[in-house]
Amino acid sequence: GDLPIRMGLAGAPRNLDPRLATDATSERVNRLLYRRLTTFDSESLPAPDLARWELLSPTHYRFTLGEEGRDFSDGSRLTSADVKATFDSVLDPATGSPHRATLAIIKEITTEGPDRLDIQLQEPDPLFPAYLGLGIMPADLIKSGHAFAVAPVRSGPLSLESWPQPGRLVLKRRRDGQVLELLTVKAPNVRVMKLLRGEIDLLQNDLPPELIGFLRGRDEVRVERAPGVNFSYLGFNLEDPVTGLPQVRQALAHAIDREEILRYLLQGDGRLAVGLFPPEHWAASRDLATPAYDPDRARALLAAVGYGPERPLRLSYKTSSDPFRIRFATVIQAQLARVGIEARIQSYDWGTFFGDIKAGRFQLYGLTWVGIRTPDIFRYIFHSASMPPDGANRGRYHN
Repeated sequence: GDLPIRMGLAGAPRNLDPRLATDATSERVNRLLYRRLTTFDSESLPAPDLARWELLSPTHYRFTLGEEGRDFSDGSRLTSADVKATFDSVLDPATGSPHRATLAIIKEITTEGPDRLDIQLQEPDPLFPAYLGLGIMPADLIKSGHAFAVAPVRSGPLSLESWPQPGRLVLKRRRDGQVLELLTVKAPNVRVMKLLRGEIDLLQNDLPPELIGFLRGRDEVRVERAPGVNFSYLGFNLEDPVTGLPQVRQALAHAIDREEILRYLLQGDGRLAVGLFPPEHWAASRDLATPAYDPDRARALLAAVGYGPERPLRLSYKTSSDPFRIRFATVIQAQLARVGIEARIQSYDWGTFFGDIKAGRFQLYGLTWVGIRTPDIFRYIFHSASMPPDGANRGRYHN
């Protein structure tokens, strides 16, 4: 383990405080640095990590800490008081934690000795243990305002050795002292060149399909693939007079040839989605019928609401400035043109694009949900009370 293992990342982690981190890279690094009460099993159901639990009543959970993973890097032992302090801190409005809304169902946390804590809920929620996947931090350091964001105090399998610059994070594995370097290289083709030159040992995701295809043909690289959970979708503004029409949305669904996108654009690396969750998820919809590719049906639906060769439907399609997302949009634009829909692609830098989507300044947009595990996502996306900024009902669906 003398040589470091170097991993190339598309973006640098921004915050190593589990209470405040929301970007995917920080979340992944925090999983290595901190232990958490619960984790997910292969069907995405909550499973014990630091603690097992029992349900004493529909609103009363008792958690008992096991023996494993209970030493912090500052030498102290992880106890129920640290767990309580971590969740209390997230629930404190002054902390400004984005995870507060998820944990707001907690009414009270009480500790019973160093290994046990009781959590009372405001109302029953059978998925409650799934919300507790937050890294546990030492109570005394939370109280003293320690800067966890840049100096994490780990309880997990790795510790932070150094953070010499924003794009370079050095971690050390406790088990055998193996050093891991996380290097940020924004451009995908540069990451691939560094991999081929041996400057980087490992890449995970964040590559366009043709680069993966290129790497598959190289003897010096091993490519491993596994089914993922990312869900790519088209969003519609239901408050817009055009995309608010169900016939228009159905017409687009029948006009898009997903098999073609999968085969040629994604080079077979993907699956056709039936719903938000992949088929192996416990809450997946396995028997939903999805709209078939049917350009004639699309034209008939458009004609029913007054669009056709004399009066073509014109739409704006917003996307980020990522080159692959623009190509994706261009393919969909070409497929829609076959049924007489003229889609105008508008691409913006991420901040502007995402700001527009949250504000409802769009007709049609493309985005991807990453790492979704629990069905409360449906409330977050579709409930009438979940309009931004109170949730992610960006399509403005009202029922």
